[in-house]
Amino acid sequence: MKKLFALIAVFGMLLFVASNSVVAQDQPAATTTAVDSSGTAAADEAVAADPVEEVAAKAEEGQSLHSALKQKFIEGGPIWMTPILICLVLGLAFCIERIIYLNLSTSNTKKLLGKIEDALNNGGIEAAKEVCRNTRGPVASIFYQGLDRSHQGLDLAEKSVVAFGGVQASLLEKNLSWVGLFIALAPMFGFLGTVVGMIQAFDAIEQAGDISPSLVAAGIKVALITTVGGLIVAIILQVFYNYFLSKIDNLVGDMEDSSIAFIDLLVKHNLKNA
Repeated sequence: MKKLFALIAVFGMLLFVASNSVVAQDQPAATTTAVDSSGTAAADEAVAADPVEEVAAKAEEGQSLHSALKQKFIEGGPIWMTPILICLVLGLAFCIERIIYLNLSTSNTKKLLGKIEDALNNGGIEAAKEVCRNTRGPVASIFYQGLDRSHQGLDLAEKSVVAFGGVQASLLEKNLSWVGLFIALAPMFGFLGTVVGMIQAFDAIEQAGDISPSLVAAGIKVALITTVGGLIVAIILQVFYNYFLSKIDNLVGDMEDSSIAFIDLLVKHNLKNA
């Protein structure tokens, strides 16, 4: 809160200084207008209108950029650009789902192991199971399976941890195949539009019996726009895909390391109770 108030105070001081400078600039302008109402007043009006014109020009540039994107989508051909857009939308939907799931699967395994160790020393297996039930993430689920089989022997508990760890690892990789599919489909649709556009260009040349830029420009434009669209979609989704692979590798490595430490805790607990 103190930082927020400080920022507000600094912002208010800047506004105060800016307003004073504007007033100081306006006073000479008013004086010069009274002295020479014909030439100087017109010049001041032109200077005052410059910021408005700049804002209007920026607004027009933003609008033209938006309209240019729409125009390129139409020029690329809705038949080919629509599947590319669908690949982008569906691919991003799966990416958002994976981001949420992987972030929820991330946990502090060292802290969890410390809680389980304290629970085993104070309350036994049931207390440790309660800690796992109240903890979110695949690591806690793996530990719970090991604790649930601990009364049947350490060998069976270790096998249960390994087997359930494989199940949790497969859940981490869920829906990644769909992201990979859209990464492959988007440039394929773009290249297909490229081939069709080139065919249209050669058909136009064949029908006219002559080669001129105006004849082949439309077909080549379709070819280039669809290719660029497909590649852009593939690049965006590929970045997310590689991030997911790196995140999953870290989570799986953390699961394996923590599982080894967890089995060691069970061994120590059984030795104390023996």
